[in-house]
Amino acid sequence: MKRITSVLCLVSITFAISAQNPSAKTMVAPKPVSAISSNAKPKLVVGIVIDQMRYDYIYRFWDKFGNDGFKKLVNEGFFCRNTNYNYVPTYTGPGHTSIYTGTTPAVHGIIANDWYDKTSGKDIYCAQDNAVSGVGTTAPEGKRSPVNMLTTTITDELRISSNMKSKVIGVALKDRSAILPAGHTANAAYWYDGSIGSFISSTYYMKELPTWVSDFNKKELAKKYLSQPWNTLLPIEQYTESLPDDNKYETILKGETKPTFPHNLPETQKLNGGLNIIRTTPFGNTLTKDFAIETIKSENMGKSGTTDFITVSFSSPDYIGHAYGPNSVEQEDDYIRLDKDLAELINFIDAQIGKSNTLLFLTADHAAPEVPNYLMDLKIPSGYVHEKKIIDTLKKQMQKLYGDTLVLSYHNQQVFLNHKVINEKKLNLSLVEESVAELIQTLPDVAEVLTATTLNNNQFTEGSRYLMQKGYNARRSGDVLVNYLPAYIDDYSPTGTTHGSPYSYDTHVPLLFYGWNIKQGSSSEQVYITDLAATMAMLLNIQFPNGCTGKPISFLVK
Repeated sequence: MKRITSVLCLVSITFAISAQNPSAKTMVAPKPVSAISSNAKPKLVVGIVIDQMRYDYIYRFWDKFGNDGFKKLVNEGFFCRNTNYNYVPTYTGPGHTSIYTGTTPAVHGIIANDWYDKTSGKDIYCAQDNAVSGVGTTAPEGKRSPVNMLTTTITDELRISSNMKSKVIGVALKDRSAILPAGHTANAAYWYDGSIGSFISSTYYMKELPTWVSDFNKKELAKKYLSQPWNTLLPIEQYTESLPDDNKYETILKGETKPTFPHNLPETQKLNGGLNIIRTTPFGNTLTKDFAIETIKSENMGKSGTTDFITVSFSSPDYIGHAYGPNSVEQEDDYIRLDKDLAELINFIDAQIGKSNTLLFLTADHAAPEVPNYLMDLKIPSGYVHEKKIIDTLKKQMQKLYGDTLVLSYHNQQVFLNHKVINEKKLNLSLVEESVAELIQTLPDVAEVLTATTLNNNQFTEGSRYLMQKGYNARRSGDVLVNYLPAYIDDYSPTGTTHGSPYSYDTHVPLLFYGWNIKQGSSSEQVYITDLAATMAMLLNIQFPNGCTGKPISFLVK
């Protein structure tokens, strides 16, 4: 009894000391789950991707923007100012896929817009699916689906997390820009068929177009927008951020004598693809905005009791950039008008769903370099790579060395070798790769060459080699990968610009968040585009896409 009494006294003293000493370690009951986490989610997620938007456009055109478009996203949302792509090539297909899968082509498999297929020996398009048919069209462009994408998207994971109750729809002029973001499990994806001026889909999603889509198409808005010339929205003398309208760095449309305003669309459209010409005008953005708003209204998105997700891609800036370049009055006018389209879309969503109920992000699938001819006139190193010369030189040398050209294709700056002949000749594949790499490295305008063997046996952590490795998929990529010098592009056209390089002018893009649980601010910390899907997964409390290699942006998910 004395021992029991002593123990009880010691216990009483210990509790008394603990009560008086706040630094003493005591057992604390865990908080209920409801107190430390929340299942609250936005009613609607809106993913906006602008095709070919340079980071500097926000600042360059700031004074021309209104208050409800880009400025609203910057002033009321969060701006990740140092966002970059972490792979090459920086093309539309891989860009949209990487945004929504949270990984790079090395994992998701969309290595380019199209690539040489090693199995069939033919080129394959990233959204091609011959097992499906077009809905709303008989054109080959209807045979599209996400079948070539190897991983899930954040939109897939949202659908799975809600037992397929969440509604996911993709919208864009380009098929790949609507299909790949919407994922494998989307309710629908809609893209533009310029041969008929209508939005279409495929049997991957549906047997026939919903009535509301058919009714929208009956309005023939593409014809309406192309029934008037494209003139500048503001007096042309106010476009001081651009080169003079009449310059030699821009493409001249068929039927025009100069690449200048006004562009007489009613007269020239027949010579330039008919209703497809809307892609190369700001009215392509307006048509996309119109269809996105109609999608949200007609599908009652954001009002189902679960989180819905619409992906919207504005494709016209890419077509305009390819034709006129980043310093053209055409591109500036395009962004001024796009700002108004964004304002209308955002104001509609705020009014219908509510800013506090909507989580919106805006980014780009790639940026763009200056027109090389313009840089050369400024005495800045730049130029055009004659890829046919690379192929011809390579084949001749391989014929001398091995008695066969051994080259099947040169696609997306990648050499595809004939493995069958290499095996028949009992040649060492890695040595053949090295001989190809050594030859190409001696050619002008080439910065770096890597072989598949090198990429498979090494792990790079920085620089262009890192980016080339992240874009390399062992199943689909070539045997030798080539990187050109900065400001050098392939010789597809002496006017306008293109993209695809590992340099910052192609990789640096804006990334803005707005709405539900987003505090106003900005950061210059390094962010990779693959971090976007991981961040969205954390904000939505759902699984990361199954191939995700990105990391949540810490200052957004604290």
